[in-house]
Amino acid sequence: QRQRIAIARALILKPSFILLDEPTSALDRSVQLTVIELLKEIQVKNNIGFIFISHDLAVVKALSDRVLVMQKGRVMEQGTAEEIFHNPQHDYTKKLINASFDLDEVAIEGVA
Repeated sequence: QRQRIAIARALILKPSFILLDEPTSALDRSVQLTVIELLKEIQVKNNIGFIFISHDLAVVKALSDRVLVMQKGRVMEQGTAEEIFHNPQHDYTKKLINASFDLDEVAIEGVA
């Protein structure tokens, strides 16, 4: 409920984008899905962009058009979500993806 209130407060100002810092991190998976669907709906209806900061790559994959991967404050890789999740170029990105998802589903070649 707090997430919805925070989102509603941000929308009152009719911004062109909203910064979302770990918006689903403290939520269980079912509530996360509800918030993700709400954010997608808001994005379409209001033609609004999100800058989304998260360590949860499943949520990033579900919500993002473009992804920027950082390590220790440095950009390691950036591209479309499709490029990053299906053909990562940087070793750090490959390791991050393999550590975050079921290896049988999205294992990246060349990384143990």
